[in-house]
Amino acid sequence: MRHVTPVRAPPTTPGNPLVTLGAPTLHTGVLDALGGEIAAGALPAGSVLGLEPLAERFGVSRTVVREAVRVLESLGFVETRRRVGVTVQARERWNVLDPRVVRWRLGGAGRAEQWRSLTALRAGVEPVAAAAAARRARPEQARRLLELAEEMERLGAAGDLAAFGEADVAFHELVLRASGNEMLAALSGMVAEVLRGRTEHLLMPEHPEPAARALHARVARAVAARDSAAAESAMRAIVAEVQTAIEEATGDG
Repeated sequence: MRHVTPVRAPPTTPGNPLVTLGAPTLHTGVLDALGGEIAAGALPAGSVLGLEPLAERFGVSRTVVREAVRVLESLGFVETRRRVGVTVQARERWNVLDPRVVRWRLGGAGRAEQWRSLTALRAGVEPVAAAAAARRARPEQARRLLELAEEMERLGAAGDLAAFGEADVAFHELVLRASGNEMLAALSGMVAEVLRGRTEHLLMPEHPEPAARALHARVARAVAARDSAAAESAMRAIVAEVQTAIEEATGDG
């Protein structure tokens, strides 16, 4: 197995969150740094990490490092064994649907591949969820979808991309929850991370397409009208539009 000696972190600065904030942020900073490096392949499978070098690198206690490693282990990123240490695992072991893993992978060199696989998953899941939501959504859920569609139309027309993005996240999360299927609902965090990643990585137009906004309104109206076929069709069109836009933006079209 390859042994990796982590490099020392940059000098402490007033803006370094690993130093200036509390223990939860220390843990999150170490977790995100290591998770991102493993996802990007900077720490390849078989790499062995030492707790003491990691603590020195990040300027934190071994307790903080252990907590970060514990979370990485729960995600299948590493395995801890006596007399061996913390060993980075192959991608086949990763919990690829966990929102943190999705975020780390979208931040790495294999981003285009990740977009393709995630969008394919959405194409298979979200239209089914929309159809189920039309059959099972509670009245308050249907009303909220209509409200969110109206918000998205207003914010998109105004070019308020950040607020539009959060309304979009809320809309798609609600469709999955309103499906009444706990398996579909469990994917809401993953879908939310994909949608936020699209904005973060500048794959959203400055003014979201009017056609895409209209499709969200069609989904909401179909759910409210209990029209499962129309809800499924509109959601399928939404994901197809996303797939085309991402392929064009990443050069895969």
